[in-house]
Amino acid sequence: MEVDTPVHFTPAPKSAATILCADCGAPVDGTISGAFCYDCIKLQTDVTGGVQRDATLHMCRDCDRWLSPPTSWVVASLESRELLALCLKKLRGLNKLRIIDASFIWTEPHSRRIKVKITVQQEISEGAIMQQSFEVEYVQNYHQCPDCAKSYTHNTWRAVVQIRQKVPHKRTFLYLEQLILKHGAHKDTINIKEVHDGIDFYFAQRNHAEGFVDFLKNVVPVHVKKSQELISMDIHTSTRSYKFSYSAELVPICKDDLVVLPIPLAKKVGNISALTLCHRIGTSISLLDPTTLQTADISTDIYWRSQFRSLADIQDLAEFIVLDIEPLGVQKGRYFLAEATVARASDLGNNEQTYYTKTHLGGILHVGDSVMGYHLSGTNFNNPLFDVLEESKHASTIPDVVLVKKHYARKKKNNNRKWRLKRIAKEEGEMLPRKQDQERMERDFELFLRDVEEDSELRSGLALYKAQQEKKQAEDAMEVESTIGDDDDQGLEIPLEQLLDDFEDMTMHE
Repeated sequence: MEVDTPVHFTPAPKSAATILCADCGAPVDGTISGAFCYDCIKLQTDVTGGVQRDATLHMCRDCDRWLSPPTSWVVASLESRELLALCLKKLRGLNKLRIIDASFIWTEPHSRRIKVKITVQQEISEGAIMQQSFEVEYVQNYHQCPDCAKSYTHNTWRAVVQIRQKVPHKRTFLYLEQLILKHGAHKDTINIKEVHDGIDFYFAQRNHAEGFVDFLKNVVPVHVKKSQELISMDIHTSTRSYKFSYSAELVPICKDDLVVLPIPLAKKVGNISALTLCHRIGTSISLLDPTTLQTADISTDIYWRSQFRSLADIQDLAEFIVLDIEPLGVQKGRYFLAEATVARASDLGNNEQTYYTKTHLGGILHVGDSVMGYHLSGTNFNNPLFDVLEESKHASTIPDVVLVKKHYARKKKNNNRKWRLKRIAKEEGEMLPRKQDQERMERDFELFLRDVEEDSELRSGLALYKAQQEKKQAEDAMEVESTIGDDDDQGLEIPLEQLLDDFEDMTMHE
């Protein structure tokens, strides 16, 4: 029996419908492009006709930001992605097209012209997509942003932080200034004004001021009070506008001050001696008993509950000469306890009066050295806490002399330092400082610079910069000075590797 073999039918492929272009006569696929070829359609059609070919960009020349309509200002460098996005956003009708590519065309930097080449696509008929490229020219105009306008206008601040300290010198303010510079805490200020007993920091927004207050609480012992003033009120929307003031008072105790604690407080913080020396100011007051090396920290809250003032400050220091010193073998950190016999430098050659005391400077003092200290014997202090201490059973523990720090003769001139400190650009108050005030400010800054040279612990928390000279010259100068061997300046040289190079956008105190 024969089996029929199945026959498979394969239809012939359908041929594309081909017609001639109505203009040039070239064969085209009539199902896709209609009656015209691609070249003829390209000559007759412009998909970019609805897109503008020129626009204007507004830039603030003070802060180098660009206006992103309607009110925002953005940071964008030339030929950056951010600036390209801003340029594309400025063009009307571009959102109807598909952007394939966009790039900058080089122009002269001073021409204030920015050119961008843009490639777009659009579907002109079923299955036909047109791609075209065009150029747009932008004119760069200058327009001051509101933030910069406020910085040049009076009474536009929204919050102010007023820092005050009731002491006769500015050493703590100078230390705080360096901390602010190192951490950039002043970057949101619109103005900084120096007043007689402090500094005012002005901010455009309240949250910036509160952030600055939080920074102060983290670096110095400060007591802050907040107040607000109603500026305006809209009765229709119940919207009120306030100005906020933050009064920040620094503890009136500074480094190297001689302090007498209330006896109950001295027992409470570790039964330390009531007569102490302030050896460091941080988030709290660090006190040291130079006769025992016992330390105690007084927090800000404890201080403001039982306030006390310093018995003497650095203006009361006198120079002494070490006649004899004997280490006692007790060490705490960088301090070494020793017994010392000293005489006032002004008494040498006039009398033979000497004083015996215990000191925490046993590790750096030698016979013949000069040392600065407080002379308590025969001195009348107008301090009720000291009077109470003299009348108490602890009166016998009051030494005749309290030594504070080693004194260096400093034969070199002050302007020969190989390092510098940056300063904050501050606006002076309504009244210019008097000549004697200017001299006092310069003297305080010189004392602060000496503290930086002498105290490595203080120096570690600051940013020091190289002076404006070549690195090789600085290294050669240090090598020459080390070969000279000036004993009076030993220990004052700051290693070159601890100095930074950056001096941009800051004022510098020579």
